[in-house]
Amino acid sequence: GDHRPPLVRPCLFRIAKAVMKTIRCAIYTRKSSEEGLEQDFNSLDAQHEACAAFILSQSSEGWSQRTDRYDDGGRSGGSRERPGLKRLLEDVAAQRIDIVVVYKVDRLTRSLLDFARLVEAFDTAGTSFVSVTQSFNTTTSMGRLTLNMLLSFAQFEREVTAERIRDKIAASKARGLWMGGSPPIGYRPSGRSLEIVPQEAELVCNIFTRYLSLGSARAVAEALDRDGIKTPRRTSGTGRAYGGRAFSRGNIHAILTNPVYIGRIRHKDKDYPGTHDPIIDPEMWDAVKSQRFEHVQGMRGSSSNILDPSLLVGLIRDAAGEPLVATHASRPGKHGTKRRYRYYVSRTLQHGGDARRNPGWRIPAREIEALVIAELAKL
Repeated sequence: GDHRPPLVRPCLFRIAKAVMKTIRCAIYTRKSSEEGLEQDFNSLDAQHEACAAFILSQSSEGWSQRTDRYDDGGRSGGSRERPGLKRLLEDVAAQRIDIVVVYKVDRLTRSLLDFARLVEAFDTAGTSFVSVTQSFNTTTSMGRLTLNMLLSFAQFEREVTAERIRDKIAASKARGLWMGGSPPIGYRPSGRSLEIVPQEAELVCNIFTRYLSLGSARAVAEALDRDGIKTPRRTSGTGRAYGGRAFSRGNIHAILTNPVYIGRIRHKDKDYPGTHDPIIDPEMWDAVKSQRFEHVQGMRGSSSNILDPSLLVGLIRDAAGEPLVATHASRPGKHGTKRRYRYYVSRTLQHGGDARRNPGWRIPAREIEALVIAELAKL
């Protein structure tokens, strides 16, 4: 029995409490969707309240809650690109946190690989984490095994959900429904379908017509640029403005190959009859498709014997800012064979432009490519 005087016992208790180490606890909460976050008391608040009550129940052990909140609303557990998690890891690395408290383990992450990296970061900083609804201790091997098993099932659930969503999108597109994303030029979203924007539809028809007369996407892009025609200005669902720039060859190619303009919806390598109205008639679509095929075949035929690829095509320009195009010359070699020499030539020289305005460049391809590769290797 304790034979010390009664007045001494509370004094000893206060002394022990004073020397007890304070364990700093941080609460992390996460919700995958943004639904309900606008409410005064949402899912994040419910998780935080449960974790705070758990920390309070451990106050006799020295647990103390940090005032900083680490919340991630509308963030997936399959990625570590979360603002709240990043701030939490920064404070863990700075050794400001002793224990991370979560409502459930899958609130921290649903990826087994990410979990292993997080545990490694926690161990490095001497930090543990606790799940309020699941009793785990990451300092023991059995606790790690149990957590790994739980996260394996969480990752399996996430992958099955992703597969179910992909199957739903595929089935909806097979029915001709528009399943979201940035609408193509000429259309605006209208429920699960698309509605024609007249002014943009005229631009699409103009691009198809110009391609039939000019014969290449690059020539169409240059003609539109000369006429001052830009991509339509738009605003995304998040409020970000985009568009208003010159058409690139890629923009033109995307328009010419998108079956949405003949009233079809594409899904991977297939397309299905859509519920929206077409902008281009089938005759013009077939004519453009045939001309694109002939153009591609012609390019393949002219380059089928070239063994060395021109690495800097589309990346290199002369002093006047004009693109250099790849070309070659063949000269007789030994034993009757021909030797091929590759060059980069200013478009002015290649296409008979005004040499007085821009005398142009003619650069040996192998030398300039070797120089660029050497500089990249230094970086």
